[in-house]
Amino acid sequence: MTETAHHHRPTLKQKNKHFKSKHATKSSLKEVAKGRTQRQSPKARPSTNAAAQLRTNRRNSAKQAQLKKRQSLVSGTRIFSGTHGAPRIVAIVPLTEDVKARDVSDRLAQSIDATLEEDLEAGLQRLRADRFKTSLQFVPVPYRQMYATLDACKVADYVVFVLSSNVEVDQWGDTLLRTLQAQGLPEVVTVVSSDEPMEPKEKSGVMKSLLSFIQYFVPSQSRVYDMHHGTDTLNTVRALCEGKPSDVKWREGRAYVLGEKVDWVDGLLSITGVVRGSHLSANRLVHLPNFGDFQVAKIVSAPLPKQSKSGQPGGMEVEPQLLGEPDESSADSLVSSNDPDDLANEQTWPTEEEMQGAANGHDSSEKIPDANLGTTPKTVRKIPKGMSEYQAAWIIDESDEDGEDEDGEDGDGGGGEAEMGDEDEEEMVELQPEDTEMETEGRGSVAFQELDAEEEERQLQSWRNRKREEEDDTAFPDEIDTPLDVAARTRFQRYRGLRSFRTSPWDAYENLPRDYARIFQFEDFKRTERAVKRRAEEEAGVEPGARVTLYLQDVPKEAAQVVPGRPFVLFSLLQHEHKKTVLNFTVQRNTEYDGSVRSKDPLILCAGPRRLRVNPIYSQHLRGGGKGANNAHKFERYLRHGVTDVATIYGPVVYGKQPCTLLRETEDPQAPELVAMGSFLHPDTTRIVAKRIILTGHPFKIHKKTATIRYMFFNAEDVEYFKPIQLHTKYGRTGHIKESLGTHGYYKAHFDGPISQMDTVCMSLYKRVYPKWSELWKEGVLAPTAGPEDDAMEE
Repeated sequence: MTETAHHHRPTLKQKNKHFKSKHATKSSLKEVAKGRTQRQSPKARPSTNAAAQLRTNRRNSAKQAQLKKRQSLVSGTRIFSGTHGAPRIVAIVPLTEDVKARDVSDRLAQSIDATLEEDLEAGLQRLRADRFKTSLQFVPVPYRQMYATLDACKVADYVVFVLSSNVEVDQWGDTLLRTLQAQGLPEVVTVVSSDEPMEPKEKSGVMKSLLSFIQYFVPSQSRVYDMHHGTDTLNTVRALCEGKPSDVKWREGRAYVLGEKVDWVDGLLSITGVVRGSHLSANRLVHLPNFGDFQVAKIVSAPLPKQSKSGQPGGMEVEPQLLGEPDESSADSLVSSNDPDDLANEQTWPTEEEMQGAANGHDSSEKIPDANLGTTPKTVRKIPKGMSEYQAAWIIDESDEDGEDEDGEDGDGGGGEAEMGDEDEEEMVELQPEDTEMETEGRGSVAFQELDAEEEERQLQSWRNRKREEEDDTAFPDEIDTPLDVAARTRFQRYRGLRSFRTSPWDAYENLPRDYARIFQFEDFKRTERAVKRRAEEEAGVEPGARVTLYLQDVPKEAAQVVPGRPFVLFSLLQHEHKKTVLNFTVQRNTEYDGSVRSKDPLILCAGPRRLRVNPIYSQHLRGGGKGANNAHKFERYLRHGVTDVATIYGPVVYGKQPCTLLRETEDPQAPELVAMGSFLHPDTTRIVAKRIILTGHPFKIHKKTATIRYMFFNAEDVEYFKPIQLHTKYGRTGHIKESLGTHGYYKAHFDGPISQMDTVCMSLYKRVYPKWSELWKEGVLAPTAGPEDDAMEE
């Protein structure tokens, strides 16, 4: 029997705690901390001195915020203070057909027992609110006047939306609210007005419904005032007289005037009104909607006559004073675009063959090709005096029979005819073949009249159905079919291949169109913008709140004809804002618009004080607004829902993040459709908008990584021409063309991996596209009709 050693149970073994020293070394403490630093707990109570210091800081910060708020309130309402101050501009906008703007202004005047001073020529109303020590200037806008409403809200301090308790807001009112929301609204007050007061039982539900409706467009609204209730009417006047108008961002640093009196004096247009916004300088240009930009001849003060102590208006008149004249050295010019010099372009020296051909002269032995039908030049025939056109048609010209007259016209062959012309010169008259072209067109158009109306309509719809085109572009983006009748190297000769659209180099100054010679380019736009705004602040001018008369030169005389109900507004422009350049706007499509929006469609761009007739092109907007390695951006054929794109146009310079709206004209000129809204991005002339097309082919035979491709090209020359361009498939393979097979466009391609028979081989080609030149939009002038080549889908 073997003896085993005795072992204690492991649970009985004693383990002592490690010794903890209060006098640890710095190195040991650092090892324990492992880079962490101690922070005082926010819950720990500070000492008495620290608490007192925090209490003092809180009181000082609260006092400073209160003082800052009070100063902003005083500065914002300084020009309105007092009965002799500038009136607050209130635009009254009816949103339904059964309400009238003038009824609202009358009820507001009755609530404070005052009378309205009406100016029938300008269509403005003035209310002196002595109770609130200020005055109001109403701009009543008629219903369904879109552009007059937009102009009135641009210069207004308050906007009063008038709703009805019986009629709902229609599509026009909805479009107007969305457009004003995108343009930028000042302080808004909402009232409800109707011919008869509401029933007490229905009033609560109607007011809640109207408040919910207006809060969708203006979330800051807290209540709707009833114009049939005396207290609500008085509270409306109090809100207009005692509140501080909210600032519209795009109006900052810009002077504007609401014309109270417009006259034509000695060839100059005089506009009388109160300067608002910023200082008004005579050296800067001013913009008149519907007419354009003009220079200021002079600025003269136009104070109102002082009233007597008894309150009678017949007081002492104040002598007007000259406040400003333009300085020739610093005044802005009306030059908006450059005059391109074609001789300054790059010249190419003629080759030896061209010089030899020019020395030898024209080879008469070359056969002149036959002219196309309808392009032959018109001839002038001479007929005896008194002979009708019908009789002249029976005269057979000898030159038409033997054809020798044209060859010998300058030689001896025409001598007999010349002698006859000398003898009967007084009796012969020239017959102009005016109706020849019309007669030819009439004969050629007989075949088209034989088509049925239904057949013609069917062909037109199949060719111009935009919805079908947009659906095809969505399902197969940028894919087109190679034409059979035209060689691909000829049809796509302006396109290029890129190895990487994001990083491949692309010179932004190659093959530029003629319009690029007319525009201006900034070396550093941000620096120029800061310098222009700094100079505008330092430059002396007429202070806001002063009533002046501006005299503008070179203005068309029809601008002096003021239409009642349409406010006459004037905006001052900053330096260089008249010059044309390339403008880029970030736009997003209106969710309520269902029509298709294609690039180069004619639209109305409303940006700041301007309205332009534009044909924008759309491109992708990179995240963060970056440019990428080559500043190339993919062209978008359509502006789609839920996507932010960049709209590029030619237009005058814009400063700041000004909002913009795109409108489309309809049959009713005062009811345009809101297509998109957005803001100004930058005036980058080097931004490359590249249009992409994808040529597709079908794998005919496949052997591992090599395949025979067909239906991409239809002749061997095209295959050799596009051979250097890289191929890719829809399943992610890349490859290149190895060699051409046969004469029908088949070719052998090699890929980086095996491809499937269901795959599609693609080749991407790119071409830079440019927008069309923009023009000033004028109300009442119809847009030019697009030709068939502009209306057809550009491939």
